[in-house]
Order: sequence, then structure tokens, then C-alpha cells
Amino acid sequence: MLNTSFEDILNSQLLKTVGETADALELETYAIGGFVRDHMLNRKRGNADIDFVVIGSGITLAKEVQKKLPKASKVQVFKTYGTAMLKWEGISLEFVGARKESYAPDSRNPEVSVGSLQDDQNRRDFTINAMAISLNANSYGKLLDPFNGIKDLEDGILRTPLEPEMTYSDDPLRMLRAIRFASQLGFEIEKKSLDAIKKQAQRISIITKERCVEEINKIMMCDQPSFGFLLLDQVNLLELLLPELIALKGIEEIEGQKHKDNFYHTFEVVDNICRTTDNLWLRWAALLHDIGKAPTKRFHKKIGWTFHGHEFVGSKMVFKLFKRMKMPLNEKMKFVQKMVLMSSRPIVIAEDLVTDSAVRRLIFDAGEHINDLITLCEADITTKNPKRFERYHNNFKIVRKKIEEVEERDHIRNFQPPVSGEQIMESFGLGPSKAIGQIKEAIKEAILEGIIPNEENAAFELMKVEGEKLGLKLVDK
Repeated sequence: MLNTSFEDILNSQLLKTVGETADALELETYAIGGFVRDHMLNRKRGNADIDFVVIGSGITLAKEVQKKLPKASKVQVFKTYGTAMLKWEGISLEFVGARKESYAPDSRNPEVSVGSLQDDQNRRDFTINAMAISLNANSYGKLLDPFNGIKDLEDGILRTPLEPEMTYSDDPLRMLRAIRFASQLGFEIEKKSLDAIKKQAQRISIITKERCVEEINKIMMCDQPSFGFLLLDQVNLLELLLPELIALKGIEEIEGQKHKDNFYHTFEVVDNICRTTDNLWLRWAALLHDIGKAPTKRFHKKIGWTFHGHEFVGSKMVFKLFKRMKMPLNEKMKFVQKMVLMSSRPIVIAEDLVTDSAVRRLIFDAGEHINDLITLCEADITTKNPKRFERYHNNFKIVRKKIEEVEERDHIRNFQPPVSGEQIMESFGLGPSKAIGQIKEAIKEAILEGIIPNEENAAFELMKVEGEKLGLKLVDK
């Protein structure tokens, strides 16, 4: 049920201050867009922000409001678009002068001219984002809803204020925003609008990759990202943005042997992982965990379909995808790569008799991300067989327990050698040399195999033995 009473927000000191300041400057001013929409939906907003549209100079109003709000941030001004922004108590306030917009075919950056409130509402992306509340004293709290956005909110429909083809052609980012809002709100995109997006899909090429990724990330952070990704596929946007996923589509059959459809499996895995984590980059790892299966798919008469090395190939593809989409090529990308590379390792352990040695190696290789890796593998269980589903999950419970026990005893996570390179050099009177690395590797392997405990005394004794094998002698002290 919609909340059409604005009494609580209109009593806020913030909106009263904006309204009183606008009256003093004789500027017609409205709160508009997502703030109004989410209030009516009783929807909590993660990143608090309020948009104000001003008939006149939004920059002037922003500067005056800033003076009246204690501890407000400095006003940021964007003269080209007549907008200004400031922050106050964690809330981002954006002021924009009402405007008309016209677009060149090859750009989403509009030619801007001064306009009326109606002009400004016309240029909004969706009817549900075009509703405005007056903040001036003579009409304080009045709702202006020229496109019947309330009805669309009630019906759960996304419509554009003007003809959808014009809306999406002018600013193709709105195509992604439509799918993102549909995903976040669980709304249906009007058929006319959906058809227009499909027709205009190629125009997404004029949008920067950074802006596209920003919207994809918001879809990824929804409760059920598959809803949005399947919509992207339906309107041909997915193949333009993430062709690596499209390559996973379909089931091939040779000599009666089939493989699963890794495209739909991928989205099941993403939905699964979203029930247990809000880590964006772990969700990306779930989305990309099987992308190496398309290039590695092979059919063998004796064993059927194989995807040998798909984890390694997929981890290399992660880098190329991140680079193409202008995503961060830092620790976040490396984390996704690592998760993709290791995505089958715990599965093998879960299916076999779990040995301490295998668990130690898994902990060593995964390091601080061991829990994320197991979470990914648990999400990867998409079998529809209830008994098999339960068995797989029980196996992972055993693996988790084993990891706890081994880690408590052997301290392998974030492993540091009990004997340092400096100690080895000092013990044998060596300078930097290949022998130091060989000894350290032998100690590490012995610890991982359980031959010696992860302790300095045991490691030091093994160091002496390994040194003798290399013809080294301890220095007398």
C-alpha cells in the first residue's frame, strides 16, 4: 500500500529550511524524483539523497541553503548543467534549475536551456521519478504528478513520460536504469517501453563503460540479480555488455550426451550467493565463475563433455573483461580472479575423503578468502535432486568444520614461514641465493603435508637437514 501522506517528511527541518530559503529568494522549488518515489513506497534508501528542482537558479538556492544548515559541506557547482550539490548529515542534496534538454544523435550530453517545471518533468526517465512535492509556503506539500506516476507505482509498472523511443534514444543510459529499477522494485517494464529498449539497444555504445558498470553493479546488488540479467538478455543489451555470459548459452547434444545450460546455471548461482552475502565482488565472482567453460568445452566419445582448465581460462578472461569495462584492475579484480581460479577446488575436497593435507593446501592457497571461496562453492550447488542437494551441502559443512580444526591447530591462513630467509642465510653463512628459496619451499611443503608441525623448532631442524642435502654447513657461533 502506498504512503501518500507526506506529513512526516514535510515536518523535517531540512525541507522546511529549503522551502523557507526558496521563499526568501522568490524561487519556486520542489523535491522531486527518487526521494518522493521511495517515500511513497515506504522504501528505505541505502544512499540518502534528495533532488530539488528550482524554477530559476538551483546554484543560488544551494549556496543560500548551505549557509543555513549547520555543518553542511561546501557547495559543488556544475555550471554547464546549472546544478549544485552539497552534503549535510550524510544526505546528498542536489539542486538543479528546471530545464529543457535536446540531444545530438551521438551523445548523451544534452544541450540545456532554461525551462518550466513541466519541461523538467518531461525530461525525467520514468513517470514514477517525475513526481514532485512543492516546498514553497503557498503550496507546501502539494504533489504534482502530471503523468499519473502514483497509478504506475500502484500497478508496479515502469513507463516513460514521453514516447519511449525518444526517451531511450536521447539518453541510452535510461535503458539500463529501466532494468535496474525493475530489478530493485520488482516492477514490470511496459511492453511499449521494452520494445523500444530492444530497438535502441545498439545506442548503449555511446555510454561510457563506467556508467554502464555503475548500473550493472546496482542490478548485482538486488535480492535476485537474475531478474535484471535475464531482462538485459531479453532486450539484447547483455550481448553488448557482457558477451562472455552469452557464450555460455545453450545445451549441446552429441551421441545422446548433453551438458547443462551454463548460462541459466550461472544466474542460479548468483541468486544463491545473494542470499548469504552482500559482497559485490563475491557476487561478481559468482557471475563469472564459469565463463571459461565456453572456450574450453570439448566432447570426448568415452567420457562425454569436458571443460578442462575452465577455471584457469576463466580467471584470465576476468582480467580482459574488467579492462574492457573500465572496472578496477586492483585487489578487487584480483579477488574475483582468485575466486574463479579456485572455484572447483573445495568441490573436489567435498566429494572425496577430506585429508588434513588437502585442507591445509586449500587454506594456504585461499588465504584470508577461504570463507568466501566456500560460500561461492555452496552457491554453485544447483542440483534439483533433493538428496544430492542435501549431501553436497552436508559435505561442505564437513569441509568447513575441517578447515576450522586444521586452522586452529596449524595456523596456515596467511601463512608465514616459521624460519625466515634471514635465519637461513645467517645459519649457513649465505648471501642471497637459490638455496634459500629451495629450503623455504621444502619447509612449506613439509608443513602442508603434515610431516612437521607449523612451529619454529621443527622447521629449524628440517632446515638443517635440507641444508645438508644441498651441501651446506651450519656456521659455528
